Amino acid sequence: MTTTPTVSVAEALAQLPEELQRGTPPDIAGPSALALAIGSTVSGDRSQGRPPIGRFSRFWTLGTLQGKIAAGYAFWWFRSMWQGTDERQRSLNEHHLRAAVQLLGTMSTLRGAVMKVGQMLAHWPGCAPEEFADVLGRLHFEAPPMHGALVREQVHAELGSDPEVLFAEFDLDRACAASLGQVHRARLRDGHRHSHHPAVAVKVQYPGIARTIRDDVANLRLLLAPLRMGSDGSSVMVQLDDIERMLALETDYLAEAENLRRASEALAGIDEIVVPEVHEELSNARILTMRWLDGVHLPHLLAERPDQGTRNRWGALIARAVFRLGYRARLLHADIHPGNFLFMPDGRLGLIDFGCMRRYTQEEYDYMCDAERAATLSPEAVRELIVRGSDLTLAQQADPERLRLLTAWYDWICEPTLTDRAFDFGDRRYFDRGMNIWREILMRRYIRTLPINNWVGKGFIGLRAMLTGLGAQVPLGQIMREETTVSGQ
Repeated sequence: MTTTPTVSVAEALAQLPEELQRGTPPDIAGPSALALAIGSTVSGDRSQGRPPIGRFSRFWTLGTLQGKIAAGYAFWWFRSMWQGTDERQRSLNEHHLRAAVQLLGTMSTLRGAVMKVGQMLAHWPGCAPEEFADVLGRLHFEAPPMHGALVREQVHAELGSDPEVLFAEFDLDRACAASLGQVHRARLRDGHRHSHHPAVAVKVQYPGIARTIRDDVANLRLLLAPLRMGSDGSSVMVQLDDIERMLALETDYLAEAENLRRASEALAGIDEIVVPEVHEELSNARILTMRWLDGVHLPHLLAERPDQGTRNRWGALIARAVFRLGYRARLLHADIHPGNFLFMPDGRLGLIDFGCMRRYTQEEYDYMCDAERAATLSPEAVRELIVRGSDLTLAQQADPERLRLLTAWYDWICEPTLTDRAFDFGDRRYFDRGMNIWREILMRRYIRTLPINNWVGKGFIGLRAMLTGLGAQVPLGQIMREETTVSGQ
């Protein structure tokens, strides 16, 4: 029996054009993997790490990337006609990796909403070929860095003085980077509040990132304009308005600081979960200073080959944190991915990013509680919930295929919560089944829904993807019911 040769990321990078290879470290799997010279693939002031700004510039960059990737796959298809089965699969793997690196370069340099899409593709198993996920996974932790001079300029402009004056120590080399900003390690001066925990993480927002979000959403509105003529046009526009508001809120670090405060209060009774305290006097809308937490992210944890008991414990802590935030703090965690959780050496779970948190309105919270109860009542209760949650028209309510798919999606979400026994998220068949339903819903353009469901779906899928990646067996239903009792629901 023959086997298809595997192609490493490093081998794929070696086959890329020289401008994409320049600056690539020898070990692409290392923590500085994004030293790729990806900046040369897009326009903008790359020497300073500024994201490209302007609707046309960003739209053109994505359109050009799409053309390059499509041309690459067309070339593979033509060449594969003269290849054997194994050689065809090997060359397809190469093209997956080649396309993934191109996506990585463009998304990480554009940052903002575009980079968030890449993070989602990387984290949700089965949404993209494994070669894509392996490479795009770097979007959780890395992006082209801002130059030290620009960092100093940003801190001075926002806080009124240079970082070396405000802090006892400030490392101008970023510790990690994300879609909206990058984090620097610093130390507080003596006598400062919380100086017993002098190490802090200072999140510095990329200049102009709020505008890039407006530009990306405006481009998305243009692409979706034809949908306005359909029966779901008004729903799509309402959803886009809601998405723009949520993304814009993520650029307000004062709002994130408030989320951190709420989360800290809600999780105060769970010693194994840590939320970093905020230093308000060193924070504003574009600078956020928090206590530094030491720990590793999921890929590093898995590299240590933890036993099943350890995986289960971490999975239960993640689930408990998410449910406690939802029920007690009324915060929907809509950005659950490996970059936002730290597995600390003392066994505690650190939560480190609270930008994409939906603060439930009373109406939204009541809807979520009704959605959970419907699964335990009757098929008719589920149907009524789906009609309400999707805001279906009378004609759509009479469409049996739409109702079948939406019911299947609801059942998939609820499945792990209907028992108090441990649910095996390590069995990939469960997650793959859900992603197949999700893709079919999108392919049929069943996109009418209440805006809250976009964030509920993102959060719920993210939690299941995290537990699947961890390979954990977690009594999700038991934890959920315990948290509803603790919160007095």
